[in-house]
Amino acid sequence: MPDYGIDAPGVIRNLFVIGVVLIPVGMFLPHIRIGNVILILNSMAYCTGGACLLEGVLMIVYAKYGKFRHRDRMLNMISWRGDEQVLDVGTGRGLLLVGAARRLTSGKGIGMDVWSTKDLSGNSMARTQTNVEVEGVKDKVELRSEDARKLSFPDASFDVVLSNLCLHNIPDQAGRAQACREIARVLKPGGIAIISDFIRTGFYQKIFAEAGLKVRRTGLNLLSFPPLRIVQAAKG
Repeated sequence: MPDYGIDAPGVIRNLFVIGVVLIPVGMFLPHIRIGNVILILNSMAYCTGGACLLEGVLMIVYAKYGKFRHRDRMLNMISWRGDEQVLDVGTGRGLLLVGAARRLTSGKGIGMDVWSTKDLSGNSMARTQTNVEVEGVKDKVELRSEDARKLSFPDASFDVVLSNLCLHNIPDQAGRAQACREIARVLKPGGIAIISDFIRTGFYQKIFAEAGLKVRRTGLNLLSFPPLRIVQAAKG
């Protein structure tokens, strides 16, 4: 069976640790009066701890189930012919790449990543290659180690560029802007980029528009956690 990993495993771990610590600590916290205000510290600890545990659970549910539906939502925004050249930026364990490859006949998909295990559990090219082989699309797929800020591909190389929960991991705004400009650069005239993230999607939209692409952004997908938006950028 393919294994597409757990997104942001360190964040999930921290949420569970905070929740497990705060809930029992709350039993020993007093009420404090400051003037006419009473701080109910134990209730605050219970609520914060419970919220952290719930967020951790929701992130796991998304990683195991929700991201498959979100993947299909992204791919359904494209009118596939089957001969497309596809780039998946920050492919991780290959979820988007495999989904796109299944829609190709003569086309080809390239998945690129820096393979950070901080962003996705067990993230490595070897594990992604295993998923590609198990899913039966290895003849349609190539994997590369690349930085989104400096893609090695010539201008106008791809009909479709995909990316989910990747660009926010670039640590500075200049780098995120450069990644967006690189995506615009390698996109063919008539091509489309589908970029999904939980933050900074308005910024991506702005950079794509400045690069001359026709851009729209969806509302929040409340069935994912964290809720995600999709930026659709078409090159004229």
